Amino acid sequence: MKSAFLPDRSVVKVAGEDARNFLNGLITTDLDRLKPGLGRFGALLTPQGKIIVDFLITEVPAGHGGGFLIDCPKALAEGLATKLKFYKLRAKVTVENLDLGVLAAWDGQLAAQPDLAFADPRNEALGTRILIPEDIKQKLSDLIGAELVDAAEYETHRIALGVPRGGLDFMYSDAFPHETNMDRLAGVDFDKGCYVGQEVVSRMQHRGTARTRSVKVLLDDLSPEAGVSVMAGDKPVGTMGSSAQGKGIALVRIDRVADALDAGQPLTAGGLAVRLAEPDVVRIPLKQPIA
Repeated sequence: MKSAFLPDRSVVKVAGEDARNFLNGLITTDLDRLKPGLGRFGALLTPQGKIIVDFLITEVPAGHGGGFLIDCPKALAEGLATKLKFYKLRAKVTVENLDLGVLAAWDGQLAAQPDLAFADPRNEALGTRILIPEDIKQKLSDLIGAELVDAAEYETHRIALGVPRGGLDFMYSDAFPHETNMDRLAGVDFDKGCYVGQEVVSRMQHRGTARTRSVKVLLDDLSPEAGVSVMAGDKPVGTMGSSAQGKGIALVRIDRVADALDAGQPLTAGGLAVRLAEPDVVRIPLKQPIA
């Protein structure tokens, strides 16, 4: 089993008697389905339905003070806390940045179950997230029976699974949840009540209007730089994201890529060959006629 402390992650705590209802009215995931020991994937959106910040969230046991811990990008933690305070109004909640980070553990079973640990809800193979101070990462890794490795190894694992990372595989405030596969990674609850941006997200879901998607790609000897255009001939069809060890993630217009595949046209990025790991993912299912 491997573990890695992720230096790009931080933790924001939201607590108080109104915390659950307060967050439920703002974010894409349903906190009524959350309890201590579990995690949910979600996001705070703009009113136009674009992702301000995506995150993992877990509930703190009442014996440890209760509330919710949000595992989010470190660069966005302060902005997230500020945004939540802006929405707070008269709600009885507190919002604070904690001196905690994230230890990811994967490729095995934990020898012990630490506090503030939960399975990554996006993909079982991503393993477990444990919220801890950085200075105990080695002690905690020993406790759970994991080899502490560099965060780059976790990144390679994430990329191989095709799980997008904000700031690399999509840009914050510029992408809809469907475009980053949040609907396929259990990041949007379509049956919950209203939240910021919900109308746009629901419309995309019910009309099937998502034409841009994050997809897994296979690379040959070299990897294109993140941000390079993915081309079908001389036409841009997307943007390259993160890559490692012959695998990568690209944000593409699936209709245009499907047309290129049908025409036998190869894809390139920065002059390097790019192939879809799962070609069928760009095929939009035909809607069934209503009887």
